[in-house]
Amino acid sequence: MSKVTGYYSSFESFGAVDGPGLRLVYFLQGCPLRCKYCHNPETQEVNKEKPISVEEILDHYERTKEFYVHGGLTMSGGEPLMQLDFIIELFTAAKARGIHTAVDTSVCTFSTNEVILNKWKELVKVCDLFICDIKEIDSVRHKALTRLGNENILQGIKWLDDNGATTWIRHVLVPGYTDTRENLLGIGNFIKDLKHMEKFEILPYHNMMIPKYNNLNRKFELPEVVPPTREYCRECLKIVQEGMHRK
Repeated sequence: MSKVTGYYSSFESFGAVDGPGLRLVYFLQGCPLRCKYCHNPETQEVNKEKPISVEEILDHYERTKEFYVHGGLTMSGGEPLMQLDFIIELFTAAKARGIHTAVDTSVCTFSTNEVILNKWKELVKVCDLFICDIKEIDSVRHKALTRLGNENILQGIKWLDDNGATTWIRHVLVPGYTDTRENLLGIGNFIKDLKHMEKFEILPYHNMMIPKYNNLNRKFELPEVVPPTREYCRECLKIVQEGMHRK
């Protein structure tokens, strides 16, 4: 029996963008950030309305595992690593069954506190892939966009790389906010030295989350933003690549 209870908001049985292959994706509850363009605002608050055990998630996986031959299990959120103890226990059990594990994280809970860092070391042993989101390279702008600075986020990504963790790095392109040349070059310059980064992706901002804010009776702060075109995303990706080749 699991020793730690997890708390989730929802799940997706056939996630195709949360790691390699088709995946079972659980969206855990709670996040310390308040991103202005958060696409899962219902996961932000820390609540315990929907508890779940390690066994329940693994049983769910086993019932549909024929779909996940080239995929696996992903924990997303919210910020899933707010429930670090639960994920360590879940992934330890999943790896014992040969399940590929991934976590979709902002890395905002990383800390060099000895107790927390030791738990991150445990996590690296049982997590096959860290999908990390870099929103803003400048900490002041990051705080304006998300409520918190990014020093520990960048430190955490470097720590993961130094400890051999495989990463995908992503950047959500929000026109007028995260698409400045300075930011894109800075992201490229930061990721160029990551030895274990498998790929970098630009994700176009979308506004499909607006009904969620309406349902929560919350004001959406970026109503004027128009989703970027594919061509604009490609242009911005070239700027990131330019930053990756700068000395």
